[in-house]
Amino acid sequence: MNNVLVPLPVVLPLLAAGLRLALAQRLVRVQRGISVAVLAAVVVIAAVLVYQTDRYGPQTMHPGGWPAPIAVMLVVDRLAALILLVSGVITLCVLIYAIGQGASDNDESTPLAIFHPSFLVLLAGVADAFMAGDLFNLYVAFEMLLTASYVLITLGGTPARVRAGMTYVVVGILSSVIFLIGVALCYAATGTLTLAQLAVRLADLPPDVRLVLQLTLLVAFGIKAAVFPLSAWLPDSYPTTPAPITAVFAGLLTKVGVYAIIRVQTLLFPGEALTGLLLIAAACTMLIGILGAVSQTDIKRTLSFTLVSHIGYMVFGIALASRAGIAGAIFYVAHHITVQTTLFLVAGLVERRGGSTSMDRLGGLARVSPLVAVLFFIPAMNLSGIPPLSGFIGKLWLLRAGVQEGTWPAYALVGVALLTSLLTLYTMCHLWNRAFWGDRGKLPERGQIIEGRRGLSGTGIVATAAPGTMAGTAAALIVFATAFTVAAGPMTGYIERAATELLDRRAYLAAVLP
Repeated sequence: MNNVLVPLPVVLPLLAAGLRLALAQRLVRVQRGISVAVLAAVVVIAAVLVYQTDRYGPQTMHPGGWPAPIAVMLVVDRLAALILLVSGVITLCVLIYAIGQGASDNDESTPLAIFHPSFLVLLAGVADAFMAGDLFNLYVAFEMLLTASYVLITLGGTPARVRAGMTYVVVGILSSVIFLIGVALCYAATGTLTLAQLAVRLADLPPDVRLVLQLTLLVAFGIKAAVFPLSAWLPDSYPTTPAPITAVFAGLLTKVGVYAIIRVQTLLFPGEALTGLLLIAAACTMLIGILGAVSQTDIKRTLSFTLVSHIGYMVFGIALASRAGIAGAIFYVAHHITVQTTLFLVAGLVERRGGSTSMDRLGGLARVSPLVAVLFFIPAMNLSGIPPLSGFIGKLWLLRAGVQEGTWPAYALVGVALLTSLLTLYTMCHLWNRAFWGDRGKLPERGQIIEGRRGLSGTGIVATAAPGTMAGTAAALIVFATAFTVAAGPMTGYIERAATELLDRRAYLAAVLP
């Protein structure tokens, strides 16, 4: 079905970014309003697409009226619509948080001049990646969001951010080169890059050729998703950036890689031999990530390692390649985007009040700032999988899928997942005891400039209580994550239908190649 709403999540942020650059430093409040209004419109459009895909099937857009494979298709099915909606909500909250941070820091220039356009381009790239119906368009979407992320990760120009940015840029370029090689190999082997046509033509290729193509694409997406052993770059890259940037990177960008793996495994290579390799990668990702988190003494680095660890849960569901496994992976992606973003936003509030995210300097923060303590505790328990929160639902779904698989590798992964969950709970409790409980650490007085800490523009941060806008957006995300539990029945039904649609493939193929 040709739907005019489909391209809007890409077009609207790009138009807003261009308008922002054209207005320069004029009409600052209007520019803020435009950015917020555009992201709110993306959320509304995504919600409409969720309804339409569930009721009428995949929605498509044929640019210029050309049919596939001539046109570079945009396709939205249930999976793409759901992840687009979740990403729209968290990016809207992060933008409002960043506006509040800029106002709190009395910085009216750099966040608007650089942060807003880059952030909007990043969102456009993310949306394009979720809706790409063509392998080369998916590559372009990755390049769009990576280019914007290169700007954001070095925002402020401090030495630590530049060093972390260099690592991030090198890894990004490496993954892009591997992805481009995979695109070239797919075209050489099949003569097309339209995903629907690839799904048909790849079946006629020799198994060895399919294996090479699958492995090349999985390596490229595995780097972007931070799947072990391709995840060593992440813990050193994310903690140095300001809270809004770290939050959207940790919550969203790695999930774009996970989404690409789900799309490739279910549409192009269903049931291929590398599912066994994915099970091993999932186990290693969970264990290595959480063991790294246990040994950390900094909140941001701890959260970065738990981010890597919980990517393993999503890969676990993908590797099972069953309806229950894919559904569990989809639910866990949506849950983890929200919870991980919230934790990094609250870590920014901890840094603002406590002067640091090092647990050696913090202590007694719950008595100094009880609101921040509560805002951190709830998503931390959600990440740990405490019932009845959404983390428990997602893990239970994946564990049940593993048991239903009934193989020894699946049982082994169930054991690894349970151990990882227990270690996550231990890590969060250890972090809470050191940072929020116990004797008061070396906390700065209110109004004191925090030495060595920089905001969005690289200027010094003043120790303050949690500003209302920043704390409010974190609280809103907690409520949004809680909705996953409250609306678990309808949501799980939708996700199960999405998993069925992914494994069946006929609805997707019929929408693109009628």
